Amino acid sequence: MTVSTLDPTPALVVIDLQQGIVGIPAAHPSEQVVANAARLAAAFRAADLPVVLVNVTGGAPGRTEAPRLGADRPADWAELVPELDAQPSDVRVTKQTWGAFTGTSLEAELRARGVTQVVLSGISTSAGVESTARFAHEHGYHVALVTDAMTDRDIALHDHSVQRVFPRLGETGTTEELLALLAAR
Repeated sequence: MTVSTLDPTPALVVIDLQQGIVGIPAAHPSEQVVANAARLAAAFRAADLPVVLVNVTGGAPGRTEAPRLGADRPADWAELVPELDAQPSDVRVTKQTWGAFTGTSLEAELRARGVTQVVLSGISTSAGVESTARFAHEHGYHVALVTDAMTDRDIALHDHSVQRVFPRLGETGTTEELLALLAAR
């Protein structure tokens, strides 16, 4: 499937492309995911469209069976990777849970800018990206998911999200497809 159109005011939302996460082994090379997200960010900025850079500094407090990652985090763990070329005009959101809407200013920031569509990329596909996509869908945004600008630690989890979950939340596409839609505006 491919993204059919871009709304007049879409926002690119980049999830957790930060020092401590891109270094974790992933199903797809993190360098390529970061490069694709950086290309999208540059294109959104050039089109004067919002870019939201999300990082995570904590985790939800509930008990889980799986161990939490990053218990002993280095000082730069939550810093965004430099390849994203963060700009003063970018919206910065720091989250404490998987999804970027819960307990953050993301909803207000998007509404204030008249955003009706979110274009999502980042790590990890089945957690941060999927959670954010679910809430974006529930909040009434059109959702576009850039499948080659995201990855997960586990290929099965990534594939499940891309093939089974994302088509129910929005439309999927590649970096090249999204860049072509931006260029055609």
